[in-house]
Amino acid sequence: MLIKSAEFVVSNSRVEKCPTTGLPEYAFIGRSNVGKSSLINMLTGRKGLAMTSQKPGKTQLINHFIINKEWHLVDLPGYGYARLSKDGRDGLRRMIEDYVLERRELVCLFVLLDARLEPQKIDLEFIEWLGEESVPFALVFTKADKLSKGKLSANISAYKDRLLEGWEELPPLFITSSEERTGREELLNYIEGINNTL
Repeated sequence: MLIKSAEFVVSNSRVEKCPTTGLPEYAFIGRSNVGKSSLINMLTGRKGLAMTSQKPGKTQLINHFIINKEWHLVDLPGYGYARLSKDGRDGLRRMIEDYVLERRELVCLFVLLDARLEPQKIDLEFIEWLGEESVPFALVFTKADKLSKGKLSANISAYKDRLLEGWEELPPLFITSSEERTGREELLNYIEGINNTL
């Protein structure tokens, strides 16, 4: 897929206020500081499209971008950001749950995982919840350039092994690096493939 245009549409905190165009949506979510904004900028080829920050917890709204005038890319808040108050965390959790469960236009949720880390409880619980709710999702490992090929392979195998303890088959899985633009073509082709079936 060639990205010809990528434009910011709207930020909001309520699923009812999301765009009403009926276009398919592909949302990106992950723990704070997983590299979500960098990945979105790399995918779209627009350096400042999503705001990147050294401080986690930057995204606290549902952000819609329109790509090629054909589909929406949605930047969701990160989960598990400890520095927010309990009320703040609960509010973000509700916002994420409402969007994921109620948004009819959502075609696929890309769950970002830091490739440098072993399987994290919070990620596994979130993935389990998506399975229970029958939400279509794919796993995207980020920061693949930050570790050796052997360590990367071992970490991803560890994730697969953990998931296969409770899952009969694995969701689609992508390996990315925003720095090296790894995985860009695979992800965009995956989105294009789904769009072509809608």
